[in-house]
Amino acid sequence: MIDEKTNKEGIINVIDEFDYSTQNDEYNEKFRSWRNRRDNTYAFKFEKNERESIYVDGRGFIDHSLEYTEKKVLANIFFTLGIAALMWVVFDDLVSKLIVSLVGFAGLNIHMNFSTSIIYGGSREVVLMLVILGILKPVIPMLYLHFKFKVPFKAEVMGKMNNTSALVGAISLAFLVCVATSVPSAYSTESKEMVAFFASSGADVAVWNQFEFILYTVFDVIVNPIIAQLLFCGAAFAVLRQFGDPFAMIITSVTAALLTQDFRFMPTVFLVTLVGCYGMLSSGSIFTAVSVNIVYKMYSMTLTLIETDSSDNMPLIRNLFMAALVVIGSAGLAFYRMSLKKHRVKLAVYVSDMTFGRRIIQAAKTFPYSAVAILCVIYAAIKAVF
Repeated sequence: MIDEKTNKEGIINVIDEFDYSTQNDEYNEKFRSWRNRRDNTYAFKFEKNERESIYVDGRGFIDHSLEYTEKKVLANIFFTLGIAALMWVVFDDLVSKLIVSLVGFAGLNIHMNFSTSIIYGGSREVVLMLVILGILKPVIPMLYLHFKFKVPFKAEVMGKMNNTSALVGAISLAFLVCVATSVPSAYSTESKEMVAFFASSGADVAVWNQFEFILYTVFDVIVNPIIAQLLFCGAAFAVLRQFGDPFAMIITSVTAALLTQDFRFMPTVFLVTLVGCYGMLSSGSIFTAVSVNIVYKMYSMTLTLIETDSSDNMPLIRNLFMAALVVIGSAGLAFYRMSLKKHRVKLAVYVSDMTFGRRIIQAAKTFPYSAVAILCVIYAAIKAVF
């Protein structure tokens, strides 16, 4: 946030003027020191006395503006984010299928239907492969961002729970978001199958035994959200929040939604990630973002299990389940709003000559981030049609 007094004196220093009071001292120290590193091309740092100009031989008086520096750093960040997103897409759409084919060719009982992306074969082999692929897909881009941005782990991952009521509020809001976004599909005439819950992972659960089903469910509902949030709310979010928390929240949520490559899931993933980001900032811990995503996964699985029941009681059970979550979510949200009187949530906001909308557009049009976003939309459209 740019301080008015600082502007009146003619001094601009975007690092010192950033509001670090939203987190704990250890986090703030690590984040500030990372931004102050001289060789850091991903850190938004700009310091200038507006009453002075720099003279360079052969070029005259040089005036590097704040907006010029901001655009340059945004371009560097979103180029790298675009590469990470491309890694996710290529692995999801191509590399994972090649791995399954190679493993099957090597003699293991595992095969893939490329038209549906469903993996078949021995149930143990399928579960093991799904777990391995599910880990590699977010871990590869996460490690890439970690080593490219070089943000200290204690600044990359918010780890101190400052406000437990914010955790309750985020989970409660996640309940309401899950119910609201599932109402159209829940009351449609479209048939529900158990494989629908695992569609994005390519699992065929029809031949699994109970142990294999539980094993994969634990991975998909608990382990996968932890890894995914280390990527989105950790490695990516930490660098983006230099330009303000609202900017980082929107970009992180949009990116997570696009990478689903499925119009059915994009709105829910966007809202759930947004709630997770806000909950993380207001509570002080990435554990809140992880919890919100676990709630989303558990809700999706439970609703799908209920809808596989062919008895006449299924609609009543489903309605009671959704209604109960609305009541619990509303009560939790009311409790959180009451707690705001004691624990005021403060987001770090950055204001410059570049408007919020222009900053979003500047970031979104950076190659290859823009190309990957278009590719995700095209792939989602193909899925929707075919």
